Amino acid sequence: MAIPKTLETLFHETLKDIYYAERKILKALPKMAKAAIAPELKAAFEKHRDETEVHVERLQQVFEIIGKRAQGKTCDAIEGIISEGEEIMDDFKGQPALDAGLASAAQAVEHYEIARYGTLARWAGELGYKDAQKILVTTLQEEEATDATLTALAEASLNPAAQAA
Repeated sequence: MAIPKTLETLFHETLKDIYYAERKILKALPKMAKAAIAPELKAAFEKHRDETEVHVERLQQVFEIIGKRAQGKTCDAIEGIISEGEEIMDDFKGQPALDAGLASAAQAVEHYEIARYGTLARWAGELGYKDAQKILVTTLQEEEATDATLTALAEASLNPAAQAA
């Protein structure tokens, strides 16, 4: 007889998904920082890499809270989003629109993370994992702040520079 798949199961599977994604993002951010032209964009990528290291550590804490081993499972969504970012780096290398493209690729990553962390935080609360919920909400707020930073940077300088060229 099959074991019923519950919200608890879904929470654990989604946690493995974002754990994989965060570790994949850790590898992508230095490449994006290196490819970026604008110093402000490079700095934003470097800052977010440092934050992402903390996000991975927090996810490990959440796994501990629920009594599971920290492990990832392949996340096709993040694979695709990162692949699109790599295409931008290749297709726009040396071009004025590179930084605008990199910022948009980074925002696609952020939006995915925001969706995942928002859902996980809600589920953690519903499952009674209040400590896990606090951890997940903290990370969610940082992801939202990074998204806002990227939007401001794109609007203030990256998009106008790409359009003016």
